[in-house]
Amino acid sequence: MFGFEFHETMSGTYTRKGETDSPRRFSFTARMVARDALQHLRDGKAELVGTLDMEGFAEDAPIEGTLEIRPLTKRIIRYEFAFLGDDGEPYRFAGQKDIRWTRPLGAFTTLLGAVTDARGEEVAQARVRFDLKNDLLPFLISWKPSRNL
Repeated sequence: MFGFEFHETMSGTYTRKGETDSPRRFSFTARMVARDALQHLRDGKAELVGTLDMEGFAEDAPIEGTLEIRPLTKRIIRYEFAFLGDDGEPYRFAGQKDIRWTRPLGAFTTLLGAVTDARGEEVAQARVRFDLKNDLLPFLISWKPSRNL
């Protein structure tokens, strides 16, 4: 079985529900792994593992979840991951890039998402971007095949 992996960093801001203050920093760096390239072609799924820095909420928190890469068939790239907040409680982030071929640059670099608590209630909204200037080269270099025994 052959697969592939890559690393991605996205950063931007988040706003807690009910807050009117300035947005706070939100960024994550993750390693994406598709263990079987043929299966990935069928379902678009990859594992996601990394860290989240959500200022004042989850500093350097481990994250684990999935990435669904379906720009052609569903016109989405969807990120979902779980993490523990600084308060020790579990949270989830879910967001997606909506692929619009009339605006590919923005579509492939902008991720809108929400953070929910254990009850599924939204606690924050985030807007993050892939920084082409600073992160494109490390992103491209990180792509590599992997063999799973």
